Amino acid sequence: MSAIEVRDLVKTFGTNTVVDHVSMKVAAGEIAGFLGPNGSGKTTTIRVMCGLLTADGGEGRVLGYDIRSEALKIKREVGYMTQKFSFYEDLSIEENLIFVARLYGMRPARQHVRDTLEDLGLYSRRRQLAGTLSGGWKQRLALAACIMHKPKLLLLDEPTAGVDPKARREFWDEIHARAATGLTVLVSTHYMDEAERCHRIHYISYGKLIASGTVDEVVANADLTTFIMDQGDTASAARMLEGMAGIDQIAPFGNTLHIVGRDRAALAASVAEVSTRTGIEAREGTTSLEDVFIQFMGDAQDNMQ
Repeated sequence: MSAIEVRDLVKTFGTNTVVDHVSMKVAAGEIAGFLGPNGSGKTTTIRVMCGLLTADGGEGRVLGYDIRSEALKIKREVGYMTQKFSFYEDLSIEENLIFVARLYGMRPARQHVRDTLEDLGLYSRRRQLAGTLSGGWKQRLALAACIMHKPKLLLLDEPTAGVDPKARREFWDEIHARAATGLTVLVSTHYMDEAERCHRIHYISYGKLIASGTVDEVVANADLTTFIMDQGDTASAARMLEGMAGIDQIAPFGNTLHIVGRDRAALAASVAEVSTRTGIEAREGTTSLEDVFIQFMGDAQDNMQ
């Protein structure tokens, strides 16, 4: 069963097509990653799915409801966490959550808030002003507000931006625990380690969905080859490789150089030539999701140009 199933979604603003015939499915209980560069249409697509914006074209159902005619029903079943912290900073954690509980008509509001505070480890901080919280605790407050009404679908728009690695890991552990109970999650992210924690990923670039599948499937379907050079003057090797046949990406990682391309034969020949000229060892490596991400970005054309 699909929690999200949309076909040929289109959303325009003036003459700009921000979402360009996007089709995707997210299974119930799945954690789906939504990847893409800034301005690629991720946030707009999420807002169309949860009923905050109306599509100019296409169709779809979210949690069994039609995105056009039943948007209000979708909103009641969805928890949406925006990029920007959007709570009252001069109210306490508890006061913010009481406000949200009353918006949803939850009764008794204070009991629902108390249960949520205890569930997410916020009870001891319940009287702390939201504006004084660190990034990690603000994130936890935002998550609490999203799940308090027990939604069936979580839409998370870059939820861990600006949060330290420990808080990010704890957040993802919480998301996986919720998904194990049947909650469906669609999360947009720029962090490759987070994308790799998703069951499936969907890559959108400048309004067009260009890849979907498990991480392994997306990497394999990109059909890239990666070579690694190390133990030498890799900076000189990088300068030599620039512009050579088969070279699409050159990325230094400390004293190691990653060289990526689609034309395996041309890439191998260029790397072998530079390896011979410099005496730097070269070997074939494993293509990463980040390599694929960068390749997709390089191939795409800005729809605002």
